[in-house]
Amino acid sequence: METQKNLGIWMDHATANLIDLDSKKQSQIITSEFTTDIKEEVLQKSEYAMHNKEEQMNESFYKEISEKMLNYNHVLLFGPTNAKTELNNFLKKDLHFKNIKIDVESADKMTDNQQVAFVKDHFEK
Repeated sequence: METQKNLGIWMDHATANLIDLDSKKQSQIITSEFTTDIKEEVLQKSEYAMHNKEEQMNESFYKEISEKMLNYNHVLLFGPTNAKTELNNFLKKDLHFKNIKIDVESADKMTDNQQVAFVKDHFEK
């Protein structure tokens, strides 16, 4: 039987903190390119353009996260915003993720240690 590889991802629309409890390395952080500066710059052109740019950059952010997820069997998406749900919906459209168990849970803002404890607690259940 293949070893179960678990990954926890605490995320909001700005950053994603990837927590692999089996890895000896530090958590990996992925940052969205859609910053408030870009939002204001594009918003000066039009609100429609701003929404388009936000959608494109969020998709690129989700794609970068999803590429890291391919190495795992079970993934926990958690965080304070609806970014985790948006990512989950993005993944449902891609057949590469049909064999990966994905759990989605709401969570408040957390310190790095709280995030690690949350992931440990989830996968020990």
